[in-house]
Amino acid sequence: MLQPDIIERCKNNDRTAQLNLYRQYCNGMYLVAMRFVKDSMEAEDVVQESFIKAFAKIDQFEAEVSFGAWLKRIVINKCIDQLKARKKQLLELSEIHLKVVDDYEDEWFVDDCITIEDVKEVIDELPEKYRMVLMLYLIEGYDHQEISEILNITEVASRTQLSRGKIKLQERLKEIKHVKGY
Repeated sequence: MLQPDIIERCKNNDRTAQLNLYRQYCNGMYLVAMRFVKDSMEAEDVVQESFIKAFAKIDQFEAEVSFGAWLKRIVINKCIDQLKARKKQLLELSEIHLKVVDDYEDEWFVDDCITIEDVKEVIDELPEKYRMVLMLYLIEGYDHQEISEILNITEVASRTQLSRGKIKLQERLKEIKHVKGY
């Protein structure tokens, strides 16, 4: 069945179509949620709540983006809400203290001896304000305008947090490289 047909049937509250759409996207959305909340039960809850919200608001879906991208935005927003509910609120940086970062982004080179698991571990260890921006930028592929909307920060703050997070990530990866003896 074509996706526009499934979406139309979901708009008409067709439970079979909703189940088909759920099955199509649940695993991918679970992986997105896990990257943020780091707990399988919480990630499952986020995915369930996201689908409930998506089906409740499916009339607002206008296919300007793919359904998957629309749903992913809902999942990420639910993850952020969940993190805030756990009292792990993002620290807001004062605009006065922000260093403006150029639009030019350096290359993101990682030494061959560093594994993807090393990178993921280091990202998980970073302060939340840097981790969130790094994950949204590097892993989810959002730009600074989208990140600023998702996290309710300015684009300058997004660029600054990305830059500072990248520096912290690189410093920690250099330590790992040194420990590995390269």
